[in-house]
Amino acid sequence: MNRHLLILEEAQSNGRVSVDTLADVFNVSPHTIRRDIKALCEQGKLRRLHGGAEFVEDASNLPYSVRTSLHIAAKKQVASRAAQLIPDKATLFFSIGTTPALVASALTGRTGLTVITNNLNVAMILSEAPDARIILAGGELRLPDRDILGEQAQALFQGYRADYAIYGVGGIDADGSLLDFHESEVSIRQTMHANAHHSVLVADVTKFGRRAAAVGGNLTDVDHVVTNARPDERFGPQLDVLDDRLIVAGEPT
Repeated sequence: MNRHLLILEEAQSNGRVSVDTLADVFNVSPHTIRRDIKALCEQGKLRRLHGGAEFVEDASNLPYSVRTSLHIAAKKQVASRAAQLIPDKATLFFSIGTTPALVASALTGRTGLTVITNNLNVAMILSEAPDARIILAGGELRLPDRDILGEQAQALFQGYRADYAIYGVGGIDADGSLLDFHESEVSIRQTMHANAHHSVLVADVTKFGRRAAAVGGNLTDVDHVVTNARPDERFGPQLDVLDDRLIVAGEPT
């Protein structure tokens, strides 16, 4: 995978990166990393700091092709555990994103599912499930992510009631605020949450503390938060409120 994209992912997750740390991670010289950072700064994606660089906030996420490969083992672990919550014949909302698509992959053995989504990847995956009914949002397909945002997608979720809403987020702030990269993503996610009997947030641990500009909802509002590892102590107060609503894949149930 392109090293520049991996550096951007690290910077976006942590806010900043260190030349020495990146050199160790990628097993290259500090000079090579400085050259990478210089190129990313010239593209306006990073801002140079002493000994490293910081992420330049904007309204965009990393490319979908990159996100499908990043933290894949953790995302699959989260998806497998979240799928255990879903029974046969359930009506499901699915959001955009790579982790919800992996949850869909883990559900292809379920029977009689009704799936309402603006995520074409999810629709195609669950079209393989026995007796599945798939309801897709209308509108313009956003590429390369293969999802649909906008008023028609919003209206779709307003018109249905689901047993479970399965959604991801762009990031989770230290106060528990749920973050995304566009206001329309937040609005649709909140509609899904409001119109489902149970909400399931699927987020690998790198999403905790990750930055994104649009905000809506809070970690403590979610019925089930599924992750692969416990986040750091900054999130202690929010996790204490969640109690058994926090599901850490791999920990005893």
